[in-house]
Amino acid sequence: MAPDLDTVFAALADPTRRRILAMLLEDDMAVTDVAQPFEMSLAAISKHLAILAAAGLISQEKRGRVKWCQLEPDALRTASVWMQGFGQFEPVHLDSFERFLRSELDPPEDPGSAP
Repeated sequence: MAPDLDTVFAALADPTRRRILAMLLEDDMAVTDVAQPFEMSLAAISKHLAILAAAGLISQEKRGRVKWCQLEPDALRTASVWMQGFGQFEPVHLDSFERFLRSELDPPEDPGSAP
């Protein structure tokens, strides 16, 4: 049974887990290699990996004495398909939106006033 979207999005909500997924996008990695760039314990990384595995975003397998992690794109695909349903909306252009807000919220300067 595939994990539900709530589980997938809950797993993706954490920046550490998103970083781990980005690392695994490059290649399979040993758990110790996954943990190396983070300033946290191996136990903490293992908890993050367990959450990603429960969401179906990664799989783990033991090769000899080493536990390896691999990205599983199907769970991401399901979330992506769900999000594409919102593609009917016009994308927000943040620079234009910021200019609009400034023009609406900032009072016009009086040309006769001193700077």
